[in-house]
Amino acid sequence: MVLILNENDVERVLPISAMDKVMEKVEKAFKEYGKGNAQMPPKQYLFFKQYNGDLRIMPAYIPSFGFASTKIVNVHPDNPKQGLDTVMAIIVLNDPSNGLPVAVMSATHITRMRTGAVAGVATKYLARKDSEILAVIGAGAQAMFQIASVVQASSIRSIMIYDIDVKKAMKLGKIANQMFGINCKVMKKVKEVREADIVCSVTPVRKPIIKAEWIKPGTHINAIGADAPGKQEYEIDVLKNAKIVVDGIEQASHAGEINVAWRKGIIGKDDIYAELGQIVAGIKKGRKSSNEITLFDSTGLAIQDLAAAVLVYKLARKKHIGKELKI
Repeated sequence: MVLILNENDVERVLPISAMDKVMEKVEKAFKEYGKGNAQMPPKQYLFFKQYNGDLRIMPAYIPSFGFASTKIVNVHPDNPKQGLDTVMAIIVLNDPSNGLPVAVMSATHITRMRTGAVAGVATKYLARKDSEILAVIGAGAQAMFQIASVVQASSIRSIMIYDIDVKKAMKLGKIANQMFGINCKVMKKVKEVREADIVCSVTPVRKPIIKAEWIKPGTHINAIGADAPGKQEYEIDVLKNAKIVVDGIEQASHAGEINVAWRKGIIGKDDIYAELGQIVAGIKKGRKSSNEITLFDSTGLAIQDLAAAVLVYKLARKKHIGKELKI
């Protein structure tokens, strides 16, 4: 019997208020990955240039988790014009002992939760402990999940939000204030990011919108938006000034924030301090001083999807949510 979970089922099982649970599971996944205890072939892309979109296939297996997963996810920036989400996904969870699928679940919400969760994990290890001001650049669907995770991982006291659509920024600020009781304000210009201790950027831009001169010493950056070749949110000098930590070097080098600088030969393997898994596993240290700028390049790994999907599956079984289908 295969458990079928639609988007409403998944959100019931794993609301944004459960971000701490997802962060815990994702952190364990990165620890296993850092120790070499995970299988994760490179993410595969299908590009639909005429539709300004792409499709990605992401498999993973962590023996200690007891399951394998494969996610199929799209990114189509023009989808909101059609009333559709920019990112939509589905995950198949398999029993590694016999290969049988045990669950098929909508993974749009899972993708948002695990993307937020990994930023929280990176913040835990890389941000200053006395960080108080969070700047969120981009007020799209992922922004609230970034806020939820950073609030869990730090002692943020105020949030600044920027978006080219001021109304979206204002709406996000209002909801975040109600949800977390933290003062939020809308930034008039991106350069106000210079006030922040932690920066989360979640935009689809292909030309840099954040300058090096706006990033003060001691800042931690979660660079989330660049998740495909050619995407870039930060000036290359930001990378030069920062201790760079990536989720996975192979994936980040061709699709992360570092991808443009990498292809130009400006940033190379020697310029990457660590993969996040190495830090979580204790192989390398995280932040070493209060003045260093740290940058986490997040492209989204299949181990994150596996971690969140296993959590959803177990909770859904426990709560008797979803429908079973005989195959």
